[in-house]
Amino acid sequence: MQKIISYPLSAIYYILLGSTLAIFHPIQWICLNLFGYTAHKKSVDVLCFFLTLNTYVLGTRYKVRNLDKLPENVPLIIAANHQSFYDITAISWFLRKVHIKFISKIELGKGIPSISYNLNHGGSVLINRKDPKQSLTEIRKIAEYIEKNKRTAVIFPEGTRSKDGAPKPFAESGLKILCKYAPSAYMVPVTINNSWKMTRWGSFPLGIGNKIELIVHDPIVVKDTSFPDLFKQTEQAVVNHIKY
Repeated sequence: MQKIISYPLSAIYYILLGSTLAIFHPIQWICLNLFGYTAHKKSVDVLCFFLTLNTYVLGTRYKVRNLDKLPENVPLIIAANHQSFYDITAISWFLRKVHIKFISKIELGKGIPSISYNLNHGGSVLINRKDPKQSLTEIRKIAEYIEKNKRTAVIFPEGTRSKDGAPKPFAESGLKILCKYAPSAYMVPVTINNSWKMTRWGSFPLGIGNKIELIVHDPIVVKDTSFPDLFKQTEQAVVNHIKY
């Protein structure tokens, strides 16, 4: 019964999603090219507000815990588990105060109104997972960027999405590069719950009535912690709070 109800709701959601992306693409271009970074950042924040709001059509609700733990005016590395596209919109909106930038797969850099533009021009980087050299070079670039500008890089150390919520082992290489080239950063583990349920039946219809949860864990000072300990603490903090 729930799946039957989700068909018309998903159709409405996709109309809203497509309209939002189409409207904000030229808005972003105008803000960035005429008024610079600050205006563009505000336009992306409003975009993310509407992307999140659109999911309420599906009965989606959000719970964010420990938002006050996020340090401000320092470089941050957010390491989170990855369950669906809706991780990205939730992080972008609810954690917007720390200037979120993503390490994203290169395929998202073309063909998606608003999303591709922001990834290419908003401070994020695009990595080719089939080319380790290119990937590590781009990760170094974003590490140096957040170190200089006191912004936030988001990385999903699992690499690929978990389709059932169950965590996958974290990879070390990306986190290690970020820590090396952003030595004054804080590592912030973040656990995401129930996002995978949005796509439990695939991209259509979408899951309905889900409560997506973000849990911000205690920040870890990168320069005060050896990388093996930092990696272990980060993975355990994220994984130990996943509900699946």
